[in-house]
Amino acid sequence: MFKLTSLNLNGLRSAATKGVADWVAELAPDCICMQEIRVQASDIEGRFEEMAGLKGHFHFAQKKGYAGTAIYSRHEPSGVVIGWGDQEFDAEGRYLELRFDTPTRKFSVISCYFPSGSSGEERQAASSGSWRASSPTCWHSSASASSCCAATSTSPTRKPT
Repeated sequence: MFKLTSLNLNGLRSAATKGVADWVAELAPDCICMQEIRVQASDIEGRFEEMAGLKGHFHFAQKKGYAGTAIYSRHEPSGVVIGWGDQEFDAEGRYLELRFDTPTRKFSVISCYFPSGSSGEERQAASSGSWRASSPTCWHSSASASSCCAATSTSPTRKPT
């Protein structure tokens, strides 16, 4: 059985000081999706390329200390997709997909992080739009299987559309 876990970190460096690597080792997932990693490539080098025997793949936000997604995997993916083609949200590091396709099946694990809708109407609309834009990718036809590990944040007074 394939064990998949998702974790919103509020910062990979901060989570590391609180023992996230030990927690991941104890949990022993095949893949763990992480959202809100808030690091850049230079922060990863020599420190976070691997965690608990899992190889890390990353989509960094252009803005330092902001958003970003990761997937750590025990298995080597057949392909890696960074971003889904939306300039605004790709710049924020919000979508990472690892593909584990074989000749007989297609399988993807997706770590995505949707913007908070709590900072106003414009951002709420962007959050809802992100979900709709990613939905075809996250929920393929029956020809492929996907897992969408998503951390979402919506305004308590508004529901996603």
